[in-house]
Amino acid sequence: MADKARDELLQGTLDMLALKALQLRAMHGWGITERLEQGSRHVLRVGQGSLYPALYRLERQGFVSSSWSTTENNRRARYYALTPAGRARLAEERQTWRRMSRAVDLILAMTD
Repeated sequence: MADKARDELLQGTLDMLALKALQLRAMHGWGITERLEQGSRHVLRVGQGSLYPALYRLERQGFVSSSWSTTENNRRARYYALTPAGRARLAEERQTWRRMSRAVDLILAMTD
């Protein structure tokens, strides 16, 4: 069960994490998945089947932009970058996450 829980993200969390990864620098999809896995100390594993729909959705919403470029391995890949609207959205999402996380912690700490 621990393995299954490790691979699942709360609904809506993936968008926020992808925006955060792109805040650091523009990346291709594989780079984003690697960044998220490393940043979570290998707790989170985001599959391509989950990431790309999230990136396409974020692009449609104007939070990320994309362009084709060559990777460090000399392969052609689509690179995603955070837009100004994406930076604002990330700030909002982080604030909401902190508020919700505190609320969940309060509930879990209840003793009576």
